[in-house]
Amino acid sequence: MQKFFAQYPFENEAIAAGVSGGADSLALVLRLKDMGRQVTALTVDHGLRKESRAEAEYVADLMAQYGIEHHIISWLGQKPEADVEAAAREARYALLGEWCMAHGIRLLAVGHHRRDQAETFLLRLQRGSGVYGLSCMAPVTPRGKILILRPQLDESPEELKDYLRRRKIRWIEDPSNQCQDFQRARMRRFLPMLEREAGISEERLAETAKVLARTRNYLDATVTDRIDNQVRQWAENVFSFTAHRAAEWPEEIAFGIWGELLRRAGGRNYAPEAAEIVRLAQEAKRPLFKGCTLGGCEVLVAQKRLWIVPESRQGQVLSKTEWQKCLHFAPQYAKAGLPYKVRRALYNQFMQVANGKKN
Repeated sequence: MQKFFAQYPFENEAIAAGVSGGADSLALVLRLKDMGRQVTALTVDHGLRKESRAEAEYVADLMAQYGIEHHIISWLGQKPEADVEAAAREARYALLGEWCMAHGIRLLAVGHHRRDQAETFLLRLQRGSGVYGLSCMAPVTPRGKILILRPQLDESPEELKDYLRRRKIRWIEDPSNQCQDFQRARMRRFLPMLEREAGISEERLAETAKVLARTRNYLDATVTDRIDNQVRQWAENVFSFTAHRAAEWPEEIAFGIWGELLRRAGGRNYAPEAAEIVRLAQEAKRPLFKGCTLGGCEVLVAQKRLWIVPESRQGQVLSKTEWQKCLHFAPQYAKAGLPYKVRRALYNQFMQVANGKKN
């Protein structure tokens, strides 16, 4: 962890830590406390097991013993019946992020360790992921206006448990870690066999992900440069570029550009599925491409340009009066001859800003 904060100092910034009560997250928050960081522990009670509240309260009592501020956040409402693991993970990040935003905290630390990284590598390898997927979890990941920190990615789970044993601290074993209904748990059981039979250890898998992350970082930098220099941003979530320019992008760069623009225009934390982005990038090169919808966005073809705007389901036609209101904020667009759906997206964007200022 010292190595992580030497590389990413985040000096004097408060940190929130997601603490489930498992060994990895308990070690995370207590080690942050040991380092003198200003840390607040947050526990999400998913309400999926009858023991979950008692476990959250155990964490609360433990944090009180060590003088660490702690809050329990409950996942309310109807729970999904399918793909529960993914839904619970998404809900956890959403709830933790909302708490951080409400309390002016930008940094959210989570307890992922080296074995988590190895499992993620195998899961994504199974799905046929490319460089972006196989580079796995980054030490620092933006999620909206929050930064997700993973200070323990280079450490083994046994090292974290040894830390707790030395301090005589009990951790909670999540029964889902052993439940074979969850794919990650099945992969976890497979890891020792993979090392024993093929000599492929969790350390080697995590190191491979780190090597691939260097390639991902280079691609990300190239994608950012192309977006900055070859894509026009009309508003926060409206983009356009020439079809000729898009046809010249190398395949992997085009994949990154399309994915990032769709993510931004759709206002989402993640880009659409990789296969869908690849299909769109290929289709958009065809002379007869007329546009499509993907990831909460509409892709349009007009004026020899490709446009990406948020998908709108509004049935009411944008009036001349409404467009004039928009031009009050952006008079430079008056003679741009923009396509109707672009004007609609710009109007929605600028009205949202105007209403926000009024409130």
